[in-house]
Amino acid sequence: MRKFDTKVQHLKYKVLREVAREAWKGTLMQNMLDIPKAIVPGTEPTMRCCVYKERAILGERVKIAMGGDKSNPNVIEVIEIACDECPMGGYNVTEACRGCLAHRCEDVCRKGAITFDHHQKAHIDKTKCVECGQCATVCPYSAIMNFKRPCISACKVKAISMTDDTKAACIDNDKCISCGACVYQCPFGAITDKSFILDAIEMLKNKDNKVFAVVAPSISSQFTYAKLGQVIAGIKALGFHTVVEAALGADMVAYAESGELAEKGFLTSSCCPAFVSYIQKQFPQLADNISHNLSPAATISKYIKEHEPDAKVIFIGPCTAKKMEFQKEEVRPYIDCVLTFEELQALFDSRDLEIMDMHEDILDNASYFGRIFARCGGLADAVAEGLKERGITDFELKACSCDGIEECRIALLKKSKNALDANFIEGMACVGGCIGGAGCLTHGAKNKSEVDKYGKEAFEKTITDAISQLGKVK
Repeated sequence: MRKFDTKVQHLKYKVLREVAREAWKGTLMQNMLDIPKAIVPGTEPTMRCCVYKERAILGERVKIAMGGDKSNPNVIEVIEIACDECPMGGYNVTEACRGCLAHRCEDVCRKGAITFDHHQKAHIDKTKCVECGQCATVCPYSAIMNFKRPCISACKVKAISMTDDTKAACIDNDKCISCGACVYQCPFGAITDKSFILDAIEMLKNKDNKVFAVVAPSISSQFTYAKLGQVIAGIKALGFHTVVEAALGADMVAYAESGELAEKGFLTSSCCPAFVSYIQKQFPQLADNISHNLSPAATISKYIKEHEPDAKVIFIGPCTAKKMEFQKEEVRPYIDCVLTFEELQALFDSRDLEIMDMHEDILDNASYFGRIFARCGGLADAVAEGLKERGITDFELKACSCDGIEECRIALLKKSKNALDANFIEGMACVGGCIGGAGCLTHGAKNKSEVDKYGKEAFEKTITDAISQLGKVK
């Protein structure tokens, strides 16, 4: 049964599962040092040069599964001992170089970084090269390639560099938006997100707690080996009091945001915490245009807390940036913990729950429009519906839906220069939207169709219908 896209995810899951098992039993502190050996027994290495290095790295993974470096405010961390296999990268001349007579690469290089050996093959002097890429552009054989580290390629906000001594990845927290793109793309799993799984287990173990699970609508595209209703039953079997759709919060946000947009004339969305962080860090001149609404998860969690003051709320979704968001002053009173779908799978298996054998429970709080927030363009569609249901006919929505942080950058740059004819920018830091989040079990084009199918199954067909049912959330 295939649960994950990559072996890196599977390894991360195994550590989370073993940490969770020990935590449920109350024996984690006594047995934490034995977890690496339990995952990699014997004397034969399975992933690295030797079994001892594998266990050393697993020891660091255990620490991150237990909360990671408390002195580092970022939820994305680098395991330096695991980050030692990538070449430095940059522009390099490959064997495809034919030693041609034109020497266009030499002519175009303004830094004099390209020379030729006695075979007339080109070479690049790294001390002079400024990585402009002009040589690669003009080479008739495409013999010059840009070899980037996967984490650097994945990070579209340029928050990753290399340390001078160990050559390991280093994250600039002033630039990082905690989107987790580097987490999913690192082929060695050397960059990962801190886990709050122990906090969740402590809440669930306390029988006096009424713990609410707020699940992201992208859950419909995950756990493909079971039915959604069985996943909901599994969540309740872990000890959660009830399960509420974050999509209901999305309905609330769409309705409020449509009114705010009509009043102010221009907004950027506030649903994706990584997108909000990107604006604040890279386009501060547009920060006042961020919607004043909390994210859907925070909005529905606030509603729960207002009606159940002693409740504990755990958000479960695909998003590593949510782990930063819930620690913010304006969100912390409403969300007590954040888990990813990866961590939810680890919780299921730490309790030996076979969810595919369970009965199907019901999850039906939100409308179609709230549920499609999970994919790019869904928020814009919901805001359009909100304007319609509010009866606002004198405002024309001109939405720009951004699929991934690169599209967000282009849209925000154009808007900052008054070159974008849009009055609403829907920003999704992950390609595809939440269905492409780093905390997903699987990533693929099929996830969009699964979200749309899930949306069409909603009992409440309008946003106002969904909001009118809020009293049923108990």
